[in-house]
Amino acid sequence: MKVLIVKTSSMGDVIHTFPAVEDARRNRPDVSFDWCVEEAFAGIVALHPAIATIHTVAIRRWRKSPLGRGTWREAAGLRRALRDCRYDLVIDAQGLLKSALVAKQAAAPIAGFDGSSAREPSAALFYDRRYAVPRDLHAIERTRRLFGLALGYEPDFSGIESGIVPPAGGSIFVGEKPTFLLHGTSREDKKWPASDWIETARLLVERGMTPVTTWSNDREKAVAEAVAEAVPQTVLVPKSPLAEIAAIIGRSVLVIGADTGLTHLASAFGLPTVAVFLATEPGLTGPRGPFSSTLLAAPGGRLIPAAVVAEAEKLLRLKSLAAT
Repeated sequence: MKVLIVKTSSMGDVIHTFPAVEDARRNRPDVSFDWCVEEAFAGIVALHPAIATIHTVAIRRWRKSPLGRGTWREAAGLRRALRDCRYDLVIDAQGLLKSALVAKQAAAPIAGFDGSSAREPSAALFYDRRYAVPRDLHAIERTRRLFGLALGYEPDFSGIESGIVPPAGGSIFVGEKPTFLLHGTSREDKKWPASDWIETARLLVERGMTPVTTWSNDREKAVAEAVAEAVPQTVLVPKSPLAEIAAIIGRSVLVIGADTGLTHLASAFGLPTVAVFLATEPGLTGPRGPFSSTLLAAPGGRLIPAAVVAEAEKLLRLKSLAAT
């Protein structure tokens, strides 16, 4: 059986789908999987060994020129590629109108959330098989349930495995006991103040660890440079391709991150990961992993670096105990 997964974005949503793929690998070894994803996240999907072919969409880029010749040419090429693969089933794991329209291009039966379960109920109108999955569950569990219903098995929720390992590479030396500080995130209200990242770096150095940080835009660069200037032991990784950053994260002993996709990636790698949530509710979308923890600021309050580092030390002890 040949199945296409449609989960185009964002990075965290893509990573949240991996445990469902692992369930399917164990319960339906007769199924092979391809994936359709936003071009920026193709490298993330490639981390999972069960994915044979990766089709890319560029919806974010196409929106800037919806009537452009290049847009129509690329969209037509995707349509041909999906139909040429002759899928037995498409699973739209995103539940949005845009993902349903992408799924429709494959000209195969589509399975997805029903109207009461999908993030955009209108998406369910495009599905041939609709499944009710409670919306008050974590995104990972919702996706695992959807795959189980679509492929005919009951997931084992006693554990969670992503099935991915860090990529090879990461040639930049990041010191002894590297701890990646992932301060960058898409929304201003999700960002921990630079002063708190600086204090966190200081506390880590006191504990014999090496803070590591990087940046992807000018605002993030300013924060990263401020941390490196205030705490000279910090390794400042220049703006780099996603695969390089993923490899460096994979070599870290600890990750402390804001509500961002790379924090979810660290958790999926099974690394001790502390997620700092300031403005969003982590209950349904926060990182999930054997050594992951999410700290949520109280309304109108703040998270202090000492509390974050204390949580990190607890996770490191758990990881050490698990290894013995």
